[in-house]
Amino acid sequence: MKTLLIAMGLLAATTLTAFAAEPAKTVETKAGKVLATEKGLTLYTFDKDAKGKSNCDADCLKKWPAFHADAKAKAEGKWSLVKASDGKDMWAYDGKPLYTFAKDTKEGETTGDGVGGVWHVVK
Repeated sequence: MKTLLIAMGLLAATTLTAFAAEPAKTVETKAGKVLATEKGLTLYTFDKDAKGKSNCDADCLKKWPAFHADAKAKAEGKWSLVKASDGKDMWAYDGKPLYTFAKDTKEGETTGDGVGGVWHVVK
């Protein structure tokens, strides 16, 4: 019985941890610690977006791909979902839609930070 209770406790703990996983991770860059995709690509916000709304159109998304969410994604805490201009769900952090930068090809690159004065890494 004791073994069964321990096993159930471990199962509950690992299940809760799996549901609480955030869609991004933190990586160290020359700009300090920033949020990044699972592959380590830096995430950015766009000053022209409204809270909870992406204003990056189809041409914009070619250079600044949306950080898309999978079909089973659920908003939690500071993480929410908004529609990208391509109609797909994308992640937002603290209400701000998130993007990668097409010229960032390696983990930790931040070449998009400050572009046009409107793109910023997410710390």
